[in-house]
Amino acid sequence: QVQLVESGGGLVEPGGSLRLSCAASGAIGRIIRMGWYRQAPGKQRELVAVITSGDTTNYADSVKGRFTISRDNAKNTVYLQMNSLKPEGTAVYYCSVLTDRQYWGQGTQVTVSS
Repeated sequence: QVQLVESGGGLVEPGGSLRLSCAASGAIGRIIRMGWYRQAPGKQRELVAVITSGDTTNYADSVKGRFTISRDNAKNTVYLQMNSLKPEGTAVYYCSVLTDRQYWGQGTQVTVSS
C-alpha cells in the first residue's frame, strides 16, 4: 500500500500564492508519474499538473504560467507552487501517484476569496 499525505492548503486572497506538498510512503515501488488534480463543488475532478519520472510536465491550460509542479525523488514528494490564484481555483486539491496503480491522497482544501 502507498500512503499520500498532503499539506499546504488554506485560504488565500485572489492574486496570492500557496504551495502544496504531497509525501508518498509505504510500498511505493517505481513511481511513473506524480500529480495534482482538483475538484470544485458541483464539478468533476480535473487534472491540474503532472510530472513524470523523467521530469516531463503537463499542465491544464487554465494554470499554465501560474502554477509550477516539481518533485524531490529522494523524499518521494511532489510540490505544486500556485501563484496568481483566482477565485475559480477554489477546490479540493488531490495528490496522485502512479506506480503499479493510481493512488490518491485525501485532498486539501484551497479557497481563493477576499
